[in-house]
Amino acid sequence: MIDSTLLSGISRPAASRPMSVARPLHFALLLIVVAMVAIAAGAQDKKGESQLRTLHGTAIDKDENPVPASVVYLLNVRTQAVTTRIADEMGTYRFSGLDPNVNYEVHAEHDDMTSATRTISSFDSRRDIEVILKISRKKAAR
Repeated sequence: MIDSTLLSGISRPAASRPMSVARPLHFALLLIVVAMVAIAAGAQDKKGESQLRTLHGTAIDKDENPVPASVVYLLNVRTQAVTTRIADEMGTYRFSGLDPNVNYEVHAEHDDMTSATRTISSFDSRRDIEVILKISRKKAAR
């Protein structure tokens, strides 16, 4: 038989150790990992938001006077979705929250006149894009 006084100096295996020390350590590590993931996710959201683009400008006539109440059309080339804005009394318009990875086409119309269609390329790295739309030619007959 083994003397119990000899066994008192031998440490117990990890599985039989009390969990009082290991539990707080595991909990602390878990909290650190969760905090790091939350910070990284927040930074990614802000980065994504800051990359969105804005398109704005003025609709003008051939004499470069503003054309209030002209309709400005924005075409998402990828989805073919069309968004419109009505130019204000100074002829200005604004589209915000545009995806930088999509090409867009923009033109303006007023009465029976239209502007040339301008392309906003996904390769254009500007976040704030200004396009002046000159409404100077007759609409094509349909």
